[in-house]
Amino acid sequence: MKEIIGTIITNVLTALYQPFWFSVLLSTMFMFLYLYSRSSASEGGRGWKEAVKTWLRYFKNEPEFRRLFFFVFYITMILFRTLINRNMWLNPLSSVMGGWWIYKEDSNTGEMVLTTECIENFILFMPFTVLLFWNFKKRLLGDTVRFGKTFCVSIAVVFLCSLSIEFLQLFLRLGTFQLSDLCYNTLGGGIGGLIYWAGHKLAAKIQDSRNG
Repeated sequence: MKEIIGTIITNVLTALYQPFWFSVLLSTMFMFLYLYSRSSASEGGRGWKEAVKTWLRYFKNEPEFRRLFFFVFYITMILFRTLINRNMWLNPLSSVMGGWWIYKEDSNTGEMVLTTECIENFILFMPFTVLLFWNFKKRLLGDTVRFGKTFCVSIAVVFLCSLSIEFLQLFLRLGTFQLSDLCYNTLGGGIGGLIYWAGHKLAAKIQDSRNG
C-alpha cells in the first residue's frame, strides 16, 4: 500500500509539474485576448507595461477574471497531458479496452507491474468540473444547486469532453483510444461535481450563520 500511494503521488505531481509553466504562459496569453475582446479601444495602445498592469489589476480586482484564468489554466493542463505532449502511435486502437486496475502485465517480461494510470484518469477531471461550475454555475445549474442535477450535468459534460479527447487521440494518432480512460474520466468528473455541490452547500450554510 505504501508503494502504491508513493507511486500515485509521484506520478500525479510529475503530471502537474511538466506542463505547469507552459499552462501559466498560455492561459495568461489567453486572458490578454479576453481583455482585448471586452475592453474599449481607449484602453489600448499604451505599451506592453501598461498592458501588464491592466492584466494584474483585473486579476486582483475582478473575481470573474480570476475564475476564468484558473479554468483556462486547468484546461491547458489537461490538453498538455492528453494531446499536446504525446508521441505519435502507429496503432491508436491497439488497446481499446485499456487498463482497469493498478497492475498490468509487462509485454516483455510477463510480470505484473504497478501502474497508476487509472487513478490519474479518475482524478484528472475532478478539478475541471469544480472550476467549470465555479465559472458557469448559473448557465449550467440555474439559480439552485441541486444534488441530482449537479451530478448529471457533471457526468454529461465530462463524458463529452473525454470522448472528444479520445477521438482526437485516435484521429491524430496521439495516444490510444481507450474505454477505460473514458470511464474513469467520466466518473472522476461526476465526483468533482459532487465536491462542488458539497462545497456550495457548506459555503451557503456559513454565509447563513454569519447573516443570522
